[in-house]
Amino acid sequence: MLAGYFRSQLDNRTLARLQLKAMQSNRWMIYGAYGYTGRLIAAAVRERGLTPLLAGRDAGRVEALAAETGLDFSVFDLAQPQQARQALAGVVVVAHCAGPFSATSQGMIDACLATGAHYVDITGEIGVFEAAHARDRAAREAGIVVCPGVGFDVIPTDCLAACLKEALPDAATLALGFDTDGQLSPGTSKTALEGMRVGGQVRRAGRITGVPLGWKRRRINFGRGERPAVTIPWGDVSTAFHTTGIPNIEVYMAAPSGVGWAMRLLNPCRPIFASRRVQGWLARRIAAKVQGPSAAFRRQHRTWVWGEARSPSGAVVTARVETANPYDVTVEGVLLAVEHLLAGKSPPGFITPSRLLGNRCVERLPGSGRIEIVTGE
Repeated sequence: MLAGYFRSQLDNRTLARLQLKAMQSNRWMIYGAYGYTGRLIAAAVRERGLTPLLAGRDAGRVEALAAETGLDFSVFDLAQPQQARQALAGVVVVAHCAGPFSATSQGMIDACLATGAHYVDITGEIGVFEAAHARDRAAREAGIVVCPGVGFDVIPTDCLAACLKEALPDAATLALGFDTDGQLSPGTSKTALEGMRVGGQVRRAGRITGVPLGWKRRRINFGRGERPAVTIPWGDVSTAFHTTGIPNIEVYMAAPSGVGWAMRLLNPCRPIFASRRVQGWLARRIAAKVQGPSAAFRRQHRTWVWGEARSPSGAVVTARVETANPYDVTVEGVLLAVEHLLAGKSPPGFITPSRLLGNRCVERLPGSGRIEIVTGE
């Protein structure tokens, strides 16, 4: 018993030293730095003279990126907890970019809790948000912030959700959505593939509820004219509830009418997509074929984001904002969150992006306009 007590005290002292070292070093890490989005962030920080630590589990790819950018690097596997804790010693903030996050976020949050590093990521996975929310107490006790979704998933929509709640405090129903002519990165494509296995999700009476793919279709003016849209299992089904407390939430994506019908037709095939063999084969195909949008494509294709809140009395409030391409939003969102946490401006615990950075933080991202609120639309 005494040995356990002294070991616990030693662990506490070690953690305190790591936290002090981190605060003094002001060092932060990009994990999964050689992925599509990780490389975009690494390129952006190089242009701005920032010096994060590049990290990932593939030594060859991490070293190549480090040589290309002139930044320091670290190689470790999240499946090795002790290795991960050692690698995070002296790190203040981790920007976790290695998806699919359903497979990687728990290990990274564990390492952050053990070493006192703040955690942000770029997930859009509902289950990952909910799992992170479940670590709120542990994060408070460790003195760290856990804020998933500091990219396009879910900064713009989370800001609209917060602004709509402010404009209509008794809102009981919230719909959010976006319209973009985007191309997907390999990581986003793999996440979408996993979503085929899970199916659609919405929030009903405060609970996340499974629904068929393509469950609802409606026409929405996201900001560039009315377009057909379909429900998707977007991260706000989790985060918008934690931001606003609104109990009923749906998220839509602009898509041709045929896409909604095709999603419905795929529902009987979901057990096939749940197969490990099929998932593995498709993931390998994605890795081989999908490269992500070019810089020129991103510059030419912007995004329109929309939200609508309704109260039991029938009051309606609509919000819209235009942003840069989703991947550019993600890069700038990560950098904004990291800068905020390095400055030590937030109390510990789980938090959503708009609560961490402000209801209108999307307006601070390059390429974004101002949020417009319309009553009675």
